[in-house]
Amino acid sequence: MPVIVIANPKGGVGKSTLATNVAGCLAARGHAVMLGDVDRQQSARQWLGLRPPACAPIRGWDVAGDAIVRPPKGTSHVVLDTPAGLHGKRLEAVLRIADTLLVPLQASLFDIQATHAFVQELRAHKRAASIRIGLVGMRVREHTISNEQLHAYLATVPVPVVAWLRDTQNYVHLAARGLTLWDVAPSRVERDLEQWAPLAAWLDR
Repeated sequence: MPVIVIANPKGGVGKSTLATNVAGCLAARGHAVMLGDVDRQQSARQWLGLRPPACAPIRGWDVAGDAIVRPPKGTSHVVLDTPAGLHGKRLEAVLRIADTLLVPLQASLFDIQATHAFVQELRAHKRAASIRIGLVGMRVREHTISNEQLHAYLATVPVPVVAWLRDTQNYVHLAARGLTLWDVAPSRVERDLEQWAPLAAWLDR
């Protein structure tokens, strides 16, 4: 059972957006997905509360305090959203169960600095060899200096960039209704689905 963790110690990088849409992508493929949330803000749980019953089912996972345990039987895939400032016991608990770790970041100096330190910490961890790590560029604005700087930085990082996701209100509008890109007509989000294709393929591997 794959456990996909979305993590970055920097706040506001798009962790919950990435987590909910990863869960939606997997659910649309018929997987029994459970979306957990160790963030005190419980963004993922609130999003699940808005999700229409007619959509591909995504179950919630109660994670109490620092107690992160294996989900119940019948779950084929777990997606775990995490808080800003993830460290210490919570980070250790997350890394104990993670198979895959996605690190979202945006094109800002603060994101780059925080992500650089976090990736170094992950690669130095005792479980580094058994966890796949991938970076995801979030809210990307093409033809901007900040985006060029982000590309230049990520070219130096020994971790693959598995997707570049554009800055669009589609994610905002869908999240407000408990939806993902896979819950609406493909023609409405065609460009976004194209950007997700390499990420989905990477998860499959």
